[in-house]
Amino acid sequence: MLVRDGTGRCEKHPRPVWTKPKKAATKRITGRRLQRMREELFRQNPLCVRCQELGLVALATQRDHIVSLEEGGEENPANTQGLCDEHHEEKSLAERLRGRTRGR
Repeated sequence: MLVRDGTGRCEKHPRPVWTKPKKAATKRITGRRLQRMREELFRQNPLCVRCQELGLVALATQRDHIVSLEEGGEENPANTQGLCDEHHEEKSLAERLRGRTRGR
């Protein structure tokens, strides 16, 4: 069926969207403060936590929020972990997919 309302979708098949969390997402930290927090995290825990769980050793390259800010997580050291690029991408993809299904 051709839909001409500009959305490209019929009412039965709407585009999946993120829904706002019950709690407003925490503002992200940027700049020098973020760099200091990254350095501290990697100094204390230089290895990817997911690799360690699998018995592997890989350097953490990404500062990750354990509970994403979009899902109500807080911007503090207790909610961060170091992940390698591969595990960070895997976790981010899972979070994006959860966000899409939440809007249905």
